[in-house]
Amino acid sequence: MIRVNVMYPKQEGGSFDYDYYLNTHMPLVGERWSDVVRGMEVYKGLGGAGGAPEPYVTVASLKFDSVEAFTQALEAHAEEIMGDIPNFTNIDPIVQIEEQLL
Repeated sequence: MIRVNVMYPKQEGGSFDYDYYLNTHMPLVGERWSDVVRGMEVYKGLGGAGGAPEPYVTVASLKFDSVEAFTQALEAHAEEIMGDIPNFTNIDPIVQIEEQLL
């Protein structure tokens, strides 16, 4: 099992429409990848350590059986899913694929 984190860093002038993201974009992702995504979670940044501001306004975590499963799903629907990003944010996401070790 792998996890794909899609992280939207906090930046000056950045905007994020949570209503659209939660009610339109994430359901789109879930529908298009329903045969391969094993779980989805969305987190809103509240702050950093020691009272620092949050480094990310939002982090979405998606679970897949393998990197190959994620890659195939992304290739099949990348244009539609990635093309929807400007509808809810002007922030370029950072994507990290992770393997759980512990």
